[in-house]
Amino acid sequence: MAEQREEDFRTLLAFRLQLRQFLRRSEAAVRRAGLTPAQHELLLAIRGHGDRRGPTVGELARYLALRPHSAVGLLDRAEAAGLVTRTRTDADGRVVRVTLTRKAIDRLNRLVPPHPEQLRRLSVTLARLTKEIDEIAHEVEAPPLAARRPRSTSARRRSRDAAL
Repeated sequence: MAEQREEDFRTLLAFRLQLRQFLRRSEAAVRRAGLTPAQHELLLAIRGHGDRRGPTVGELARYLALRPHSAVGLLDRAEAAGLVTRTRTDADGRVVRVTLTRKAIDRLNRLVPPHPEQLRRLSVTLARLTKEIDEIAHEVEAPPLAARRPRSTSARRRSRDAAL
């Protein structure tokens, strides 16, 4: 593995710093809107789902990287706070879809405006970091032609036979 350059560490530090700042600002705004960060993530997962019927509990658990029973606990608290409603959608009642209440939509709408500029700053840093990582990976995967040794005919044959 290639030795990391100082610039790599500076780029990673800058990205992580911007990410932490974004999360702190976001969490402060979320609290001012009367939500917890977990509730905010839940509401975003529901709003961003795309299906008008709302996501299922299982989908929400996946979006939030939670176990289903943890997602249910979060939903219980959000429902008690008047932020979400649950609806059983299949004949036997096992599939539960979750939708936002008007109260939740209003709170989310108040939170969205500050985020786009912060996301743009993060995306610029992430793009630079991704480009640098790709360049490093390319250097590691493909050494210069002068550094490559030609393989003998028997080595190529053994390699081909092993692949079969």
